[in-house]
Amino acid sequence: MRRTVFNEDHEAFRETLRAFIEAEVVPVYDEWFAAGQAPREFYYKLGELGIFGISVPEEFGGAGLDTHKFEAVLYEETSRAGVQFGGSGVHVLLALPYIKMLATDEQKKRFLPKFVTGEEMWAIAMTEPGTGSDLAGMKTTAKLSEDGTHYVLNGAKTFITGGVHADKVIVCARTAAPTAEDRRHGISLFAVDTKSEGYSIGRKLDKLGLRTSDTAELAFVDVKVPVEDLLGEENKGFYYLGHNLASERWGIAFGAYAQAKAAVRFAKQYVQERTVFGKPVAHFQNTKFELAACQAEVDAAEAVADRALEALDAGELTPAEAASAKLFCTEVAHRVIDRCLQLHGGYGYMNEYPIARLYADNRVNRIYGGTSEIMKTIIAKDMGL
Repeated sequence: MRRTVFNEDHEAFRETLRAFIEAEVVPVYDEWFAAGQAPREFYYKLGELGIFGISVPEEFGGAGLDTHKFEAVLYEETSRAGVQFGGSGVHVLLALPYIKMLATDEQKKRFLPKFVTGEEMWAIAMTEPGTGSDLAGMKTTAKLSEDGTHYVLNGAKTFITGGVHADKVIVCARTAAPTAEDRRHGISLFAVDTKSEGYSIGRKLDKLGLRTSDTAELAFVDVKVPVEDLLGEENKGFYYLGHNLASERWGIAFGAYAQAKAAVRFAKQYVQERTVFGKPVAHFQNTKFELAACQAEVDAAEAVADRALEALDAGELTPAEAASAKLFCTEVAHRVIDRCLQLHGGYGYMNEYPIARLYADNRVNRIYGGTSEIMKTIIAKDMGL
């Protein structure tokens, strides 16, 4: 089926991005993998390429394009090459929407020019030890000082992707106690400078997959956050978090589909080159049937991901639709990647093969951004159940 979601501009971007990945990422990716993170200097290259400024208004140094389609191309091309761009995805997909939606003009003038160039990398800190998907249960606090000039931040966060290299972190904290009627009340968002006194980075977490992204624990001990760095209104943070979840879940859905598509590509190439019993593995009927079934699932996931992308760009993607897309695409990717690894035999278990890394990278898709079980709950509620 012919896709209609991309135009000539997107395809030109694809060609530029593919050449960049082949020249700047593939030759050194094994080093990043071994180190457990991409080097900080790499983000300056992404800034020069224009990756960070696609949807940033022109007055702040960006291209001013109101679309997620270039991000979609990025997902497809990194997956196709079997690489990741470190923790930079959080910078654009998660942090930027909050800056665009909540920052004042003064804040945008301070934040966005360095955001675009990669001089200041951003992360977002929501999850806390012991809370998981229950964001309303967060314990981190931000109390306004007596003179009203700053907040005092105390608490801890975990699983913060981009947390090691981040220069600014959007921290979710309690500025008021929850009420009996609404336990989500009282959460606020702050743009916290990582060089602040009392701000510390704990362990760089040793993850199963996404090895090149720096994921860390963070701690705050009496960190002073100027009142000028409050994002949006006080105590409305939970609403803001919910508002951006649809785009976050679309990103996970599209990334999962792209990984499944790449898995089929890797498996097809492998079975055509690998010989057993005197024949290429691709000549056996089971191989053909397995790959055909995987391709059919990828086609379906592509249709779902593209439909969600169009709805997102039109401002019409509902939370339930985003949950459905995430659930479907991540489950498809789980099945497809597993079957494609199986076709590699023992070599599929070796990290030198991209299918092994893809298998590990993909697993988190059914956990972060809301688990599959949370997605089912959202969908069921939308069904009136």
